[in-house]
Amino acid sequence: MLRLSKLTDYAVVVLIRLGDCQRAGEDCVQTSPGIAVATGVPEPTVAKVLKALAASALVTSQRGARGGYRLSRALDEVSVADVITAIDGPIALTACVDGNLASCDVQSLCAVKGRWDLVNDAIHGALSSITLAEMRSASIPHAFRIPARETASAAD
Repeated sequence: MLRLSKLTDYAVVVLIRLGDCQRAGEDCVQTSPGIAVATGVPEPTVAKVLKALAASALVTSQRGARGGYRLSRALDEVSVADVITAIDGPIALTACVDGNLASCDVQSLCAVKGRWDLVNDAIHGALSSITLAEMRSASIPHAFRIPARETASAAD
């Protein structure tokens, strides 16, 4: 079974939460504890996700009393593949695809050696074509969205 990690799932939720603030017309900064409360994701997990997202330049961090995190680019410019790569590393279905042939016990006898690239490229292409803006509009419950009036008071 092909399954995303929980951290990748949480990263999508965190990024969409940050995007809701941006979508409301605010250049807002949100804190890790604030995102945790709003999304229900435990704060240590949110902090871990934000650290990985910042290392991949999907979010930027701001230190200080008014510090926190903000998106580096709009949700419609961030693909699901970008998030997976930021959290879990490159998308690779098999050791053949990621170049780690040393972990393959049947490399010399393999009838499909090198052919997984076709499947991997198709999956990568599909994940690259779906943006977080599309994910947000399709499946994010209203409770995770920031109403415009809430963002205005949060910025004060």
